Amino acid sequence: MTRNRPDVVEALPQVEVDAPGVPPGCRRRLVETARLHWSTGDGGDPADLAQRFLAAHGITRDDLSRPGRHDPGAGVCGAALYLSAAAGAYAIGVSPGAPGPAPALPDLVVAVYHHTDRPAAPRPPAPAPWRLGGWRDSWTPAAHAAAVGAVRDAIARGDVYQVNVVGHAAAPYTGDPLPALARLAALPGARYGGTLHGPGWALGCASPETLIAVERGRLVTRPIKGTRPATPAGRRDLLASAKERAEHVMIVDLERNDLARVARTGSVRVDELFAVRRWCDLWQAESTVSAAPADGLGLADLLRAVCPGGSVTGAPKHAALAHIAALEPVGRGASMGALGWVGPDRLDLGLTIRTAAADGNLLHLWAGGGITWDSDPAAEVAEAAAKAAPIRALLAG
Repeated sequence: MTRNRPDVVEALPQVEVDAPGVPPGCRRRLVETARLHWSTGDGGDPADLAQRFLAAHGITRDDLSRPGRHDPGAGVCGAALYLSAAAGAYAIGVSPGAPGPAPALPDLVVAVYHHTDRPAAPRPPAPAPWRLGGWRDSWTPAAHAAAVGAVRDAIARGDVYQVNVVGHAAAPYTGDPLPALARLAALPGARYGGTLHGPGWALGCASPETLIAVERGRLVTRPIKGTRPATPAGRRDLLASAKERAEHVMIVDLERNDLARVARTGSVRVDELFAVRRWCDLWQAESTVSAAPADGLGLADLLRAVCPGGSVTGAPKHAALAHIAALEPVGRGASMGALGWVGPDRLDLGLTIRTAAADGNLLHLWAGGGITWDSDPAAEVAEAAAKAAPIRALLAG
């Protein structure tokens, strides 16, 4: 990549598109016609770059309050969009923290697709059998627990109400990582299951969480906060936990405030609060917050309002991000960012939790949780391990 400018690739070959949110009838009949790669060292505002690049290629999203039209018969279909947590922090003027462990992975990817009647070319055979080595965590359980303690100290001082703490692990591999990453989409509850890849990198997502979408003319976010084993006892415990409910409500309030910055006055509402849903072997608490977009709201302003996602930062968001930058020894890379689809009539971005990335000969995975005053360090370490376990098992194949 050339420094100080985004990397643009034109006229790429046809592929079967596996990004989350692709219109189902178009998935097998698309050709990639343009791509933008950007990293935090390139300068500029990634949110503005994404909006301008989309507009230059026929996807104008400068007023999300106006309905668009998708024509499956001709022309542009839409674009896969990926924005890292580091890019989200960068866009709002906050330190992105430690460097990510996968330097080949861009911080912004926009891949534009047009409809075509030509069949997709088959993927070439894998060059070597898939083998995944042992996972190595970037911090020990004791270091993770110490970070939880540091957040509790910050809460006691009045610096923050809640901070999401995320750990990283890496494992060596041989073979083609893309089929292994694609398996993540099959995990139960993976609303944003899919993949995206480029030269020297690939990522796979099994996220159940909506970061931001436009549904029936309204902005919608569905924060997830609160986890228990998917047993009858676990469900009862989650519903009865004052700590989990308080943590969850704090994030719902943060999401309400984020949407209020870009919404029509008085239109923000909580449509559903603390609904318990299943992802793999875990119960998770999810709420739905929605709002009518303000007149003239463009994609760039919306991304700056909601990124990085409140459920993976904490409250207040800027203060939480400062603590994250100080505590986490490895950057969040592909995790805790945004991945989904932007089309003339569609915007649907998932939060990249339950997400893995390949770079060089290493596979990377992140997991963590929200820390409040009532958090128990050992329990938080165990919760992060429980979230990572299904991903590790499926990647091993």
